[in-house]
Amino acid sequence: MTAVLFDFSGTLFRIEPTDSWLRAVVDEAGIPLPEAELTQAAKALEVAGAQPGGAQPERLPAELGELWRVRDESAELHRAAYTAAARHVPLPDPELYDALYERHMAPVAWSPYPDAVEVLRALREREIAVGVVSNIGWDLRPVFRAHGLDRYVGAYVLSYEHGIQKPDTRLFALACDALGVAPEDTLMVGDSPEADGGAAALGCRVHLVDHLPVERRPEGLRPVLGLVG
Repeated sequence: MTAVLFDFSGTLFRIEPTDSWLRAVVDEAGIPLPEAELTQAAKALEVAGAQPGGAQPERLPAELGELWRVRDESAELHRAAYTAAARHVPLPDPELYDALYERHMAPVAWSPYPDAVEVLRALREREIAVGVVSNIGWDLRPVFRAHGLDRYVGAYVLSYEHGIQKPDTRLFALACDALGVAPEDTLMVGDSPEADGGAAALGCRVHLVDHLPVERRPEGLRPVLGLVG
């Protein structure tokens, strides 16, 4: 292997827990919310799939079906889909829905998996190119910079910047072209068999990791080093 492509959310980074996400926003807004109500609202947001990078909706409202399907094709669609999902949960101030969306893009809302820096550093030492391929509706580069991982990434290919979502092979092809590598010499690492597994159709090898909280997956990325030889 001469290159490794990584997914972002659930692979290299993990979003904060839903209750921390909501707590940060209500605290910033100065809105008093009793702990029991905060916990209840956070759980409802999680069930609704309202947190980008968090849980999938347990039951997607019919009117959101098409928007949800294409949500990662543009920044506007992404914001519309997630704020619409959040609005199915009653909150004490209507401005909180947009504030929640803004919060999820903040670097402080994301944590790298414990072995992410170690693995990315080792790949650079072996002169193996690294790219990030993500279905997303906003610029994640500041997250990488804030956590010191940007130095290891040679290319970012983000769905909203190209109007293409994984598993469309064109997105993986763009990443391979950006790094100057052949798909058959590339490993795609992600947490979604459907989305990230699409790289196999281009000729990439695919390795899947578990989408778990950071404290429950301390070494999930280390097997990548054995796969690249």
